[in-house]
Amino acid sequence: MAPAPPGRMAVFRKGTVEIFKRRWPRWFFIVIILQAIICMVFEAYTFALFQRGLRNVDDEKFRDDSDVQSQLKTIPTFLGLFILGFIYEVILVWDALIAKNTIQIIGVCIANLALLVYGGLQISQIHDAIDILKQKNVFWNVNVWSETEAELIAIPVIIGVITLCIGFLAWKLYQEFAWDILKQIGADYRMKKRFLHYQVYIALLKFDFFFFVGFTIQFLVVVGGRSVVEFGLTAAAIPVTIAILLCAAWSTRREWKAGMWIVGILYLGGLTYFIYKLARIYTPSQKQYYKPVQKSLTAFAALTIVLIILTIINALVCLFNFNHGLKQHLLKSPRQEMDKDQASYSMHDVKQPQLPSRMTID
Repeated sequence: MAPAPPGRMAVFRKGTVEIFKRRWPRWFFIVIILQAIICMVFEAYTFALFQRGLRNVDDEKFRDDSDVQSQLKTIPTFLGLFILGFIYEVILVWDALIAKNTIQIIGVCIANLALLVYGGLQISQIHDAIDILKQKNVFWNVNVWSETEAELIAIPVIIGVITLCIGFLAWKLYQEFAWDILKQIGADYRMKKRFLHYQVYIALLKFDFFFFVGFTIQFLVVVGGRSVVEFGLTAAAIPVTIAILLCAAWSTRREWKAGMWIVGILYLGGLTYFIYKLARIYTPSQKQYYKPVQKSLTAFAALTIVLIILTIINALVCLFNFNHGLKQHLLKSPRQEMDKDQASYSMHDVKQPQLPSRMTID
């Protein structure tokens, strides 16, 4: 009786072990984890100094001041988004290294640049928040900015250095994974090109999710919505977005044309939503509510708009690639790949039996 094929968890476990067995994947993963730990420690330290320097913010004069309350949420929002960003980046790297997805690895390098920009915006926005709160006499520690400035500046510097490092490592990974992709897809140039378009599309969906959620968190926490209806609709958009992105990935993998057209219409709706939000941030009657996170919201909205446009373009390219044989490669079970790899290893490990030597007596 043949043994049962390995489960999906076994495939992921094997892929994770291979990350640490191979030189360049191991270093890429370690560098990303170190960046996440160091930057989150600096961010948490800044948050602790900020909170420790505050007076009793439950005092009635502070509690009823909407400007004070919105500025008080600035640092917690940045802290939460950085934690989300670094953890999500570690997950993306882990997933990309297991799948040997060089496009996603390159996407992580670009996302790191976005975190670098976000870290730079954080410095000016927190400085403005501290100045406003000091004018409102919210701080008992008037030196809070001088105590936190060095850590805030260090975060984008660290991200910049790490971005250079992972850029070099991504190039090494591209060279290393080229042979693995060739084994999966074959030498057909057109098929490799279709597979590349598919990888780009799936990577874009993953980054769409992060930037959409990042924008929504900032909006809900700091701005809060100007009405209960607006708040509820914005919060409900998160699970709806997850469902849309999952449907988009499934439709592409299964080459379901109707699903792709439905998702495409929803993309246009999302694009309209973010253009509207970006315009609303700078509407004279509304921009005062967005002031605490105006720069970061603008950056997230602009990046999300660009990502949605790129996603729509790649969705159309993937749609035109349907019914050309890529589906068979994509639906190939990872268990089969694992069995094939194990068989390949076993063929190399089996030594040819040696013929027994005989002594002859003449």
